[in-house]
Amino acid sequence: MNITFKELRNIKHRLPTGSVQRIASHLALSEQTVRNYFGAQKYEEGDITGRHLQPGPEGGIISLKDTRILDLAKQLIAESPDHSVSMS
Repeated sequence: MNITFKELRNIKHRLPTGSVQRIASHLALSEQTVRNYFGAQKYEEGDITGRHLQPGPEGGIISLKDTRILDLAKQLIAESPDHSVSMS
C-alpha cells in the first residue's frame, strides 16, 4: 500500500490519547516501533516495520508492506467519539 508521508502523519495526529500504547500492546511491539512507523526516527529504541520512503510531494510516498499498525490506527480513530473527519 502506498500513502503520502503527510497522510500518514495526519492519521497519527488524529489518534486518541493512548493509542500508540494500545497499538503496540495489541501487536506485541514496542511503543517506539509504532512511533517510528508514523515517522519518528529513534531506531536505536525501536525497529521500523515494513515501511519505505521515496522522496516526492507531500513529504514523499511511503510504501507500506505491513498495514496492521495503520489498520488499527484507522480503527481507533473511527471508534473515537470525537472523530469528525472521514477515513479515505
